[in-house]
Amino acid sequence: MEMHQVRYFLAVARTLNFTRAADECNVAQPSLTRAIKLLEGELGGDLFRRERPRAMLTPLGERMYPLLKQCYDSAQSAKALAAMINDGEVGALKLAVSSSIELGLILSQVSELRKSFTELELKILRGTGPQIVEYLKGGEAELAVGTSIGEAWDRLDNWKLFDESFDMVLSRMHRLASHETISLDDLKPERFLLRSHCEKCTDLAAMLRAQGLNADHRHEVSSDQDLLALLEANIGIGFLPRTVNAPQSLVRTSVKGLELGRAVSLYGVAGRQRSPVAATFMKMLRAANWPKRTD
Repeated sequence: MEMHQVRYFLAVARTLNFTRAADECNVAQPSLTRAIKLLEGELGGDLFRRERPRAMLTPLGERMYPLLKQCYDSAQSAKALAAMINDGEVGALKLAVSSSIELGLILSQVSELRKSFTELELKILRGTGPQIVEYLKGGEAELAVGTSIGEAWDRLDNWKLFDESFDMVLSRMHRLASHETISLDDLKPERFLLRSHCEKCTDLAAMLRAQGLNADHRHEVSSDQDLLALLEANIGIGFLPRTVNAPQSLVRTSVKGLELGRAVSLYGVAGRQRSPVAATFMKMLRAANWPKRTD
């Protein structure tokens, strides 16, 4: 079955006249008639009753009409979509983002990307460092934005976007909220809230222990939403990267003698061809003027 045969059939079914259908399809009538005869041979019966000057659908033609119309419409939609993709109007951004990074960090670049790709489709995958590596390996993501993603892979390219430090975050009702400076001794009786989804969680716990603090006297959460909820309820104190927003009900401060930072990087697979969307997004992130976040 050829698509032009389906087109000719639909034209005759719509006009109920072989001559008008041929004119509409810009083809000689004998060619249109021959194509429909071939289609009828393939389907095993007549599609039209020729009652000059009219052509009426047979029962077989009536049953075939919705199926062939759907087939033709799908083919036309596929051709239109392919043309839009080839013209750069449609594309998919398959991006893995570390669970410890706020999506708002890259939303301005995503919004800008939509100006170039009017039918942009987003696929955002969240995960830990090792999960992000697997997304890249398997092709589920073309690019990734993360911190230390763990497992070394010789095909992994990375470009550092910026460095940032962590703040201590606590409720405005907390006993330390009004302190101008906070020392390590001030933290000894405290119960810590640690972000298990953050790649720096283990480093932070080790750093607290090294400073003589009881890092095992703690709560653990696997999302920033849960961390903020517990902090607002004045259940422990936590640590957040500068790029993670916190509500006004919380206080952000630093602790003398306790410094923790991380590098946020863009990752890709070396040697793997990137889609126009991914290539454009990569250029945007690398060219962005990321503010300093370590003061």
